[in-house]
Amino acid sequence: MLSSILLSVSLLMTQPDPVVGNWTSVDDATGKEKSEIRLYVENGKLYGRIERLLLPEDAGKLCVECEGDKKNKPIEGLVIVQGLEKDGISWIDGSILDPANGKNYSCTISLNQDGTLNVRGYLGFSLLGRTQVWKPKK
Repeated sequence: MLSSILLSVSLLMTQPDPVVGNWTSVDDATGKEKSEIRLYVENGKLYGRIERLLLPEDAGKLCVECEGDKKNKPIEGLVIVQGLEKDGISWIDGSILDPANGKNYSCTISLNQDGTLNVRGYLGFSLLGRTQVWKPKK
């Protein structure tokens, strides 16, 4: 009995977090799929990199509005989700970069029952922001 419980706990602890993987961002204004983003955990924190831009008009775009070491870098390959910490089934207290305007926002990510992600970016208070729904990459 005890060995069964320990095995179950061990299996749960080795299961990857369901947000880790490849996701497709969807423009909340147009409904078009915009990019593929890979979410990964490094040193216990969640990060996300733009793997591919999906709209032909975005091909080869640079982050011209970004500051620091991201300025004028290709958007493809850019780490936009940074340093989120696990909080139950959500990830909180990190940031997300909007390459369109170069601004960083506070960020939370949570998994929906339908398998999509709510990715919320905000300034100051979570009420003052917007949420995008990302779909799992097929």
